[in-house]
Amino acid sequence: MTAYDIIGDVHGCYDELIKLIDMLGYKLKDDVYTHPSGRKLVFLGDITDRGPDSVGVIELVYKNVKSGNALYIPGNHCNKLYRYFLNHKVKIIHGLETTVAEINELNETTRQIIIAHFTELYESAPLYLILDNRKLVVAHAGIREDYIGYYGNKVKQFVLYGDITGEKNLDGTPVRLDWAKRYKGSSFVVYGHTPVKEPRFTNKTVNIDTGCVFGGYLTALRYPEIKIVNVKSAMPYDESRFKDIDNNTMFI
Repeated sequence: MTAYDIIGDVHGCYDELIKLIDMLGYKLKDDVYTHPSGRKLVFLGDITDRGPDSVGVIELVYKNVKSGNALYIPGNHCNKLYRYFLNHKVKIIHGLETTVAEINELNETTRQIIIAHFTELYESAPLYLILDNRKLVVAHAGIREDYIGYYGNKVKQFVLYGDITGEKNLDGTPVRLDWAKRYKGSSFVVYGHTPVKEPRFTNKTVNIDTGCVFGGYLTALRYPEIKIVNVKSAMPYDESRFKDIDNNTMFI
C-alpha cells in the first residue's frame, strides 16, 4: 500500500512548503522530491494566491505531479486562476491579485511557461481523490458521503466551496453548513479550504488548512498513520482570518 503525505492549503507559501517537505523526509533530485519509503505527496488545492511565491509553488507541484511522485486536486482558488488564464471574466480579488502581479512581473517566455504548466496541471487533475480502496478520500473543501464516486456540477461546487447555502455573512463571506458534523461515511476524508487554528478532527474527517498564509501553520497529514506534521508560518498572524465554522462562517 502506498503511504501519503497530504499537504493543506499552501497559498503561495513556498518557503514553508520546502521546510515541511524536508521535515517529512523527502529528498530533492532534479527538481523532484522522492521519499526513501516510497511515500507520495498529495496537494489538496489552493496552492496559489495571497502568499509571496505562488509561481514557485506552481512549478514545484507541477514538476512533482508530472514525475508521478505527487498527486494534486484543485481548490476554488485554483479554479479561479485557471479561468483567469482562459481569459474568462473573473474578479481579481480575494488573493488572485497577488498571483496575477507575480505572473505579470515575469518575462513573456517565462510567463507563458508558467501559464502552460498550471493549465496542464489543472486540466489533468481529478476533482477529488479516492485512494487506498476507498478508505481515503481527499477533497479540497470536503465531500458528502453520498457524493463519493460521483461527479457533476453539484459535486464540483461542494468539493470546491463546501456546503454553501447561497447566503452571505455580514462580512461578505458565504454562509456554509458544517457538513463534517453530519458526515457518517466509512471513508476517511481529508480536506482544507476553511482556516482553522489546529487540525479539526470531526467524525471520519479532518480539516488540515491551518492558515499558513494568515500566520498559522502549514500542515501535513501522514496516512495511514494519521499523524500531523506542521511548520510555523513566517507570515504575520491575522486572528480575523480564522473563522468560527461552528457559527456557519467561512473565508473564501
